[in-house]
Amino acid sequence: MTSRREQILSHIATTLAPTAGITTVYRSRAEAFSRDEAPALVIEPIADRCQPYSTCKLDWTLDLAVVVHTRGPIPEQLADPIIVSAHALLMADRTLNNLAIDIVPTGTDFQRDKADLLSLWQVNTYAIRYRTLGSDLENG
Repeated sequence: MTSRREQILSHIATTLAPTAGITTVYRSRAEAFSRDEAPALVIEPIADRCQPYSTCKLDWTLDLAVVVHTRGPIPEQLADPIIVSAHALLMADRTLNNLAIDIVPTGTDFQRDKADLLSLWQVNTYAIRYRTLGSDLENG
């Protein structure tokens, strides 16, 4: 059994695999990237909030980070075509293969590594609305 949240995250990782300019999509990568691994794409859940929809259903909002890691003299320029490609792939099916009600972008945060100013983490956030049964986190 897999929760609807994990089904969504797995689907997003598969959807983002053909993103232009990267070779791998990582799920919540814990280890540091070596210099030669950039550019890279990391997806990680930030929060998952719930509220009752009816007596037997729950509405959820999953906050997701799609992080583009680049290295170069102007890393924002290197990240731009990657996130343009990733965003287009995500928005091509806003129901995420009928796993979600909708996905919407919510913001972008540019984070520079103070010890390595050629390194950038561009954190692009999305809100994903989905629904489950009150008694079953796997099905909606």
